[in-house]
Amino acid sequence: MGELHDVTILIAGATSAAGVAVARALCDAGATVLAAGSNADRLASALPFVHGRYEVDLTNHGAVSELHALIDTERGPIDGLLHLVGGWRGGKGLPGQIDDDYAYLHTQILGTLRNTSRVFRDDLVASACGRIAIVSATAVDAPSGSNANYSTAKAAAEAWMKSVAAELRVAQSGNKLTPVPQRAAAVRWVIKAFTDPATRAAHPDRSTTGFTDVSALGTAALELFTHDAAQLNGARIHLPVL
Repeated sequence: MGELHDVTILIAGATSAAGVAVARALCDAGATVLAAGSNADRLASALPFVHGRYEVDLTNHGAVSELHALIDTERGPIDGLLHLVGGWRGGKGLPGQIDDDYAYLHTQILGTLRNTSRVFRDDLVASACGRIAIVSATAVDAPSGSNANYSTAKAAAEAWMKSVAAELRVAQSGNKLTPVPQRAAAVRWVIKAFTDPATRAAHPDRSTTGFTDVSALGTAALELFTHDAAQLNGARIHLPVL
């Protein structure tokens, strides 16, 4: 496969099983894949096959700006940003939604998205196939007291991505002065939770009802860069479940 041979994609938060699956799918399709994360050893261990690995504090806007400058020097502008930075903190009912957990989730889920999407915005607009995507959760649609911190952070990330989609539309097809065909798109993928073969083999008695295998995210990533931007921009896509 080589349909993405001229596309450079940055995966933020790439060392999870889902991140590895996406990176492999994109590399197999010929894309130049770059991985950013908080720990160089984990990046090297999980992703030896990607084209570039960058240890960076994605919660720090200045550090993300430095990352952009480094990638621009080494690789040129990117075409895609896949934001897979996540985290989970739960608690028993509303009283269990402690401030430290909320601050962690807000920073990890929303803060890193705000930093990366702002810093790489111009790259995505300039690209012939600019794409940005996040993984959201069904908890946004069915929040509970016990997941209030988590579902609130995910809902905020979705709201931010809707703003990104609007920004991309105004920059291109919706531009009042010089409209052009829509080339860039912002997409929200929705899951209950991810699973992978190794985890299922290690815990055969653990229920995975409604879960999404990480391979489905790899397929979705390929479709992200091969489907029409005008149809994708602003889309909220539920990924297949087991």
